[in-house]
Amino acid sequence: MKLPWPILSVAEMRVAEAAIFASGVEEYALMQRAGRAAAQLIWRAGGMRPTLVLCGPGNNGGDGYVIARALADKGVPVRLAASADPVTSSAKQARVDWGGPVEDIMTAQGAMQIVDALFGIGLTRGLDEALAGRLTELARMAERTYAVDVPSGVASDSGALLSAVPCFDLCIALGALKPAHVLRPAAMRFRQLICCDIGVDRAAARCFRLPKPRLMAPADDAHKYTRGMVAVVAGEMPGAAALSAQAAAPGGAGYVKLFGAQAIVDLPHAIVRASLRDEAARADPRIGALLIGPGLGRDEKAMAKFTHVADVRFPTVIDADGLYIIEKTGFSILPEKAVLTPHAGEFARLFPDIMGTAIEQAQAAATRSGAVVVLKGPTSVIAAPDGRTMVADRASRWLSTAGTGDVLAGLCASRLAVTGDPFQAACEAVWLQGEAARLAGPAFIADDLIGHIPLALAACL
Repeated sequence: MKLPWPILSVAEMRVAEAAIFASGVEEYALMQRAGRAAAQLIWRAGGMRPTLVLCGPGNNGGDGYVIARALADKGVPVRLAASADPVTSSAKQARVDWGGPVEDIMTAQGAMQIVDALFGIGLTRGLDEALAGRLTELARMAERTYAVDVPSGVASDSGALLSAVPCFDLCIALGALKPAHVLRPAAMRFRQLICCDIGVDRAAARCFRLPKPRLMAPADDAHKYTRGMVAVVAGEMPGAAALSAQAAAPGGAGYVKLFGAQAIVDLPHAIVRASLRDEAARADPRIGALLIGPGLGRDEKAMAKFTHVADVRFPTVIDADGLYIIEKTGFSILPEKAVLTPHAGEFARLFPDIMGTAIEQAQAAATRSGAVVVLKGPTSVIAAPDGRTMVADRASRWLSTAGTGDVLAGLCASRLAVTGDPFQAACEAVWLQGEAARLAGPAFIADDLIGHIPLALAACL
């Protein structure tokens, strides 16, 4: 199966490019490969619209010269404007091969299409105010706008805006995605993202954009126990655990048991109630995943309940109040297979010294805790202790409502019971929740989200 597009930092991209050069491909040949691939995408999107390509002094500008030449060869009316003369050998060669006039970007007239090839992934400081303003002006006058690799003025590794950045219709990533393509605010400076292949080895990457999972229907001889049994522990606010249990049931598990929620009266009959005092039920070896934390509470009673069930060492998903308890107990209480699902506030309390981007934070936390970490947010990051990472960007804004974290935790537990793999389970759960949110449309509540899980799951079969 073809791997999804990797997400590479600037340093990782340089290593990937070096590997291509080591295979015998010259730098200018790679530039031509990248520029022609980008030009093909621009031509498909914009056809024969008059186009102005904006080139900077580095290799991103060199890509721009190649793009201009390739579009001209297709008969597209192309003009080219530069902010400065080329400084790299490949960019200089690309300018020669362009063969046409080069205008001054500050005085060039606009066009129906603008291609931003001013600065690429190596940018460490913002564009000067005049140049940034000129880019914004030209983009505003155009019908269609394209950014080559990353929009100029973006910090590739962090997604920060180093200067004013217009919003582009299409961002064309070269060879691999960059953190800025999935991290805010940079990820919101383009409407569509396409990655073009330039020969980067995807197999060597560890971080990817989350793809749609491929799920399997139950086997012909499956029954409720072989499909996976989920145990959800309720606490001070049993409604949260009830939401989790109701999400786990359609998430693929064959049996969901809710412990300690006798006060809930409108629970679906398919969800079995049990008492934590029932030692045999609590330690049932058929349990494939334990979920604890939603609505658990933070007092001594909650702490005792947590440690009591944790002793069994089932594969476990820990959310909400369970994360607070982990702050107190430390990570040694975690079983071998565990998933932690903090939002940004919970993460900051649990890992106060871990800084960086969401990707870097999740990776460091997974390494430290020995658990799969799902750092939830507008961009969610799933990281495993061995370095594997998936990024789910552009989540539905309507997920910012009470109870959706409980739903995700229930889905994580369900998929963990089914797969037995914490990282796979977390990735599947995040995708399913995102798809359920998309299907639910605007203004849903967490209860509505649950009703769309079956259709989300069906999309993966």
